[in-house]
Amino acid sequence: MRLLMVTPRFFPLTGGVETHVFEVGRRLAAAGDEVTVLTTDRTGALPRTDALDGIAIRRVRAWPRGADLYLAPELGPAIARSGADVVHVQSYHSLVAPVALAGALGARMPTVVTFHSGGHSSRWRERIRARQTAALGPLLRRAARLVAVSRFEADVFAARLGVPPGRIDVVPNGADLPDPGRPVAVEPGLVVSMGRLERYKGHHRVIAALPALRARVPEARLRIVGSGPYEGELRALAARLGVADRVEIAPVPAADRAGMAALLGSAGVVTLLSEYESHGLAAVEAASTGRPVLVAGSSALQELADAGIATAVPPDAPPDAVAAALEAQLRRPALPVRVTLPTWDGCAARLSSIYRELA
Repeated sequence: MRLLMVTPRFFPLTGGVETHVFEVGRRLAAAGDEVTVLTTDRTGALPRTDALDGIAIRRVRAWPRGADLYLAPELGPAIARSGADVVHVQSYHSLVAPVALAGALGARMPTVVTFHSGGHSSRWRERIRARQTAALGPLLRRAARLVAVSRFEADVFAARLGVPPGRIDVVPNGADLPDPGRPVAVEPGLVVSMGRLERYKGHHRVIAALPALRARVPEARLRIVGSGPYEGELRALAARLGVADRVEIAPVPAADRAGMAALLGSAGVVTLLSEYESHGLAAVEAASTGRPVLVAGSSALQELADAGIATAVPPDAPPDAVAAALEAQLRRPALPVRVTLPTWDGCAARLSSIYRELA
């Protein structure tokens, strides 16, 4: 089967959608499918064609360079030329989605959409999400299958699109990470904050809590894992609060999944204090290593707390309260309950069955 996955960003850029596409795509390629990722490049610096773990990568230019709108006029013709048996549009929130959907539907190709909804650092962009979904509604409702990564997300989009909840399949992201390949020792004072460097991801809330946390746990230090446009503000905040020497900001290379497993496994506590998550992949991955996880009690993250996979703090908790919650996890960790976490093999198998129903 020839599968075309269309997504605004892909490796070497990192994030939850990029990880999802990589983990699913490489499994399907290993099973014998012809998998191509069609993505964009706002810089013009990345190769137009590439390959990774059996996945063919095709990039088209997108504009503007400095914003995440991803206007890419070449997408439609590229989809029509692909000869794909199924087109899977991965994420709905940029201009890639309407262009890709129009191109695939116009070429009469069976189309799947996974929402991969997320927050945004722009309050204006955040406020128009529901209107954006409504505007895309006619195209989204014409897709052969709609997929959400959590029950929370499925309920949100069923309401926004005016479709029955059963119209949307729930296929969670996998949570399994590869073996690090070496023994990993827990560093008791290490706080790891996961996610792209955007304001809505909440890294600044962990930095704001660090002075109070260090008064309680002197050995505490923070590792922020990610990259993005908010890095300068995060570094400035750490310097202003006098904790710059205890804050490290650096991504883990996108394809180094074993390195990510080792880092998460070494954490005293892993945090994801995001304002909005459709699934909370980073938190579930951390839980899969057996480390305690602290999340904001918002969106799909509250589902993780309700399931005993994480501990939640209120989304508006002040720095002292966040520090107290972090101290509790470092001193007396509430380890994730033993639940059956979703796997990438299961995710790929479920999507593969959907594709084969359509092809």
